[in-house]
Amino acid sequence: MADAPRIGILVVAYNAATTLQATLDRIPVEFRDQITEVLVLDDASHDDTHLHGLSWAQREDTPHTIVIRHSKNLGYGGNQKAGYQLAIEHGLDIVVMLHGDGQYAPEMLPQMVEPLVKGQADAVFGSRMMEPGAAKKGGMPFYKRVGNRILTRVENGMLGTGLTEFHSGYRAYSVAALKDIPFTENTDDFDFDTQIIIQLLHAKKHIAEIPIPTYYGDEICYVNGMKYAKDVVKDVVEYKLSSKGFGTSAWIPSVDEYAFKDGDGTSHAVILEMMAQMEPAKVLDIGCSGGRLAEFMRAAGHHVTGVDYLEVPGVRDRVDVFYQADLTNGIPPEIGVGFDVVIAGDIIEHLPRPTETMREIRRVLRPGGQVLLSVPNFGHWYPRARVLSGMFGYDRRGILDNTHLRFFTRASLRRLVRKAGFDLLDERATGLPLGVVTDADKTPLKMVRAIDKGLVRMRPTFFGYQWILRLTPHAEEAVLVTTTN
Repeated sequence: MADAPRIGILVVAYNAATTLQATLDRIPVEFRDQITEVLVLDDASHDDTHLHGLSWAQREDTPHTIVIRHSKNLGYGGNQKAGYQLAIEHGLDIVVMLHGDGQYAPEMLPQMVEPLVKGQADAVFGSRMMEPGAAKKGGMPFYKRVGNRILTRVENGMLGTGLTEFHSGYRAYSVAALKDIPFTENTDDFDFDTQIIIQLLHAKKHIAEIPIPTYYGDEICYVNGMKYAKDVVKDVVEYKLSSKGFGTSAWIPSVDEYAFKDGDGTSHAVILEMMAQMEPAKVLDIGCSGGRLAEFMRAAGHHVTGVDYLEVPGVRDRVDVFYQADLTNGIPPEIGVGFDVVIAGDIIEHLPRPTETMREIRRVLRPGGQVLLSVPNFGHWYPRARVLSGMFGYDRRGILDNTHLRFFTRASLRRLVRKAGFDLLDERATGLPLGVVTDADKTPLKMVRAIDKGLVRMRPTFFGYQWILRLTPHAEEAVLVTTTN
């Protein structure tokens, strides 16, 4: 950040006619020349809040001030979104949210921005709970103090953080950090503040806290406490589930790289086990993502060519050759032919014409070559239960991955590979990916895994999580290829 960062003060205001000017007047005079602009956003107040903002803006002793009155109420979160987007558009480096009702001390603005100016944090929160007894001294009602502490403890426990307060509305952000998170997808309600904390943590941004005084006066609180508590807990649970692959909430960032499935019994583990039985081979890994699977195959002596529509950073270090291509248009001819093995790990379900893709794979195989194909089992009890309960929906990964275009049962998968010209050499079913949920080596999960393995063996069509097939072209197809070559 430059020596003189562009600092903006975002004043969120709703029915604050009686407090707005007095709050703005409390901005330290000696700090005002460091402020690039003040943004006063009146969220469609029923009083003349915006006129009081304009009156303050027209004075000669105030920083450059822009007053905006929304034509409709955007909500607490929606008002912040509008303000942060303006901060980005106006080229600010730092933006501090200040409430127009005076509940948070404008006198603390220099301290709020200091860690950001020094480059020590990506966000700074003013905490009313850092100093023992401060919240009580400032008049915070007992039920709010208790609720604040309980919710903060729950959120810290679930997110693995150590913040003293999750629910302060006094916040300063690096605008660069705001650009890195999808805050525009957040709720318009009061739990916006919780969602943006989660987004910052997910993006590995550093949050600093400073103690601030607490003041409760005659301002009107528009927060429904019980609804707010339910919403913030729901947000944290939603994030935790999303991090395990469940749900598709837009406010929770997703990653571009397709996750490597490590651990005993996963599809990637089975593919590597099959590859271990082969001599060093010329391998084509379609849909290679970041090349994590290819890295293991290369370590075993195989030469791996990877192809994917997206170049994940580091993939070229993990494969021998990489091609960036959209497989919906087929396998690019420059990749060549004569591969000993083609790996199609969790890819054909993402493509609109899987049969044609399998025929393309057959084309690039050498005579007698093999395909190792893994596909989620839509006949598994999990999607069946979702459909039966009427709760069908997509997830971030797994069988109901929201990028899947096709679903397969064992029977439909077998029909597809036969139609594409392949014989089935080997077929296996995997169990639940327990390692994704938590450490699968823990004793309770060892028992669950043992039970799940037994159920998969007993009825793979219902308990099998994924199918892994080892294929080779029909014998007559191999003869035809040999003849035409």
